[in-house]
Amino acid sequence: MDYSFKGAWWMRNRHVQTILPRFFRPFQKVPVYFEELTTPDGDFLELAWAKNKKPSAPIAIILHGLEGNINSFYAKGMLNALSKKGFNAVLMHFRNCSRAPNKLARAYHSGETSDLSFLIKTLKQRYADSPLYAVGFSLGGNVLAKYLGEQRHTCKLSGAAVISAPYHLSSSCQVIRSSCYGLYQKYLLDRMKKSFSRKLPTIQSVLPLDKVTLNNFNDLWQFDNQITAPLHGFDNAEDYYHQASAQPYLKHIQTPTLLIHAKDDPMLSVQAIPHEAQVSSAVTLAVSERGGHVGFISGVNPFKPFFWLEQAVPHYFTTLANMDKKI
Repeated sequence: MDYSFKGAWWMRNRHVQTILPRFFRPFQKVPVYFEELTTPDGDFLELAWAKNKKPSAPIAIILHGLEGNINSFYAKGMLNALSKKGFNAVLMHFRNCSRAPNKLARAYHSGETSDLSFLIKTLKQRYADSPLYAVGFSLGGNVLAKYLGEQRHTCKLSGAAVISAPYHLSSSCQVIRSSCYGLYQKYLLDRMKKSFSRKLPTIQSVLPLDKVTLNNFNDLWQFDNQITAPLHGFDNAEDYYHQASAQPYLKHIQTPTLLIHAKDDPMLSVQAIPHEAQVSSAVTLAVSERGGHVGFISGVNPFKPFFWLEQAVPHYFTTLANMDKKI
């Protein structure tokens, strides 16, 4: 398959590609069952498994974006697409993105890979004969790319796909602050404030944060500087962005990986666009001129949009699985 994306003629605007797809499937349902996986530190990860699991089938892990969950349009679509292609698909909710708030003060962030590592080890122990694959969107893509680079040749995944990841966090934060008249920043902050308010008493055990202060945040950098960074052991926002960015890890990836990225992404900076010189030989770059942020809608009929990601990622994983069978 040619992994070059060609957008729909009726969705050439990058903001339209980013915003409109979430409204195409308002009634889409995903039959899942939930599992709570206890973490080594006494917290939990909520997993959403697609029903109709198949014995010994390959397993595909899905990682959502910032404040995403099983109801995110891209997560539901990919869960269905991978399941239909014969994969046992499971979405991992990052801490505090599940139906109930997580137990500890800490939550998740763009460079937190220990929970993903724990999940992969757990699945490998449970299903030793099933190859594992993973696809990450946006923040989840940065987490996945960083994990792949950290693990290098010891990675237990047979393949990965990373979509619209903010590989360079500092500059991408600045883009979000101003892009589309601040619409993206407000959307994300509103969700983050709602999410953190669920566990405010727990957070107050480690940070001096009250409800009024939390609700008054109107700047993403400020939120990361005063909450995300200190809550997770970083000096400040820039220290967090520097340590959590996946860009330096791309050249260390040893697992077959497809990086999908759009140059017109309105939520990411130019510095976040991956280049050949930055990645290892195990990486396949699929950088398109258009596509928006986790959009990538094609098709000639506006009433029948084609979700290109849901064809490209399952095809890539299936190709890798078939290659493994021949070896």
